Amino acid sequence: MGVGKSGHIAHKIAATLASTGTPAFFVHPTEAGHGDLGMITRDDVVLAISYSGKSDELLRVVPYFKRHGIMIIALTGDGSSPLAQHADIWLDGSVGREACPMGLAPTASTTLALALGDALAVCLLHERGFTSQDFALTHPHGTLGRRLLVTIEDIMLKGADIPKVGPGTTIRNCLTEMTRGGIGVVGVVEEADEKVVGIFTDGDLRRSLDSNCDIFSTTVAKNMTRAPLTMKAAQLAAEAADVMERHKVNAILVTDAVGRLEGALNMRILLRAGVV
Repeated sequence: MGVGKSGHIAHKIAATLASTGTPAFFVHPTEAGHGDLGMITRDDVVLAISYSGKSDELLRVVPYFKRHGIMIIALTGDGSSPLAQHADIWLDGSVGREACPMGLAPTASTTLALALGDALAVCLLHERGFTSQDFALTHPHGTLGRRLLVTIEDIMLKGADIPKVGPGTTIRNCLTEMTRGGIGVVGVVEEADEKVVGIFTDGDLRRSLDSNCDIFSTTVAKNMTRAPLTMKAAQLAAEAADVMERHKVNAILVTDAVGRLEGALNMRILLRAGVV
């Protein structure tokens, strides 16, 4: 809770607490006195912010908290102020002087209050054992959430959409399959069990053409890349992006535990999913 600039700081602290695993919300002291006090229960802790510690709007609702046994943490610049004296815990938010040249506009004091609020949030985060996975669950629309939640299986090509050929397929026919797949590579699999034996990329195609091989008779097995990079469907899509960047490839095959082809994806799919 807070009024004016302190209210803006309180808004931000509440948002930080909520996003890091500690349920919190901002209540304006004026609105609290007109019914919003009903939002606050004995299980809550009130963080009241006022540099002077004398904000009338805050002091008017303090009796409600005291009467209902609701803990008050006061963040003020004066430990002898009325708000600090009524609080269960006082946090020292005093500063030597404001950054404002006139010493009037809350500047240094609000910066300190914000830092103290963030410190509280981080302490609670550690105490709760809050993890990056927990963070992602509360941020599903953001880039961070997508990087921490989206798996390869969520976005990869599956089933008939996977470009694949057998080792005996000619490079000419492999090129047709590569065009159909639209990701710049074709998985080469054993026809009997679909286990991956290689990958044929646009780079392999260029090298084949540069060597003047007959693409109408040469099989893909002769010019494919053997033992290609593969990943598992359950891995994070962000991991696939990191692997592609590290190995300087634009696409990767996805296999199951015994090496059977399950899917494929390229950087364009990752971009479309918002992972990179």
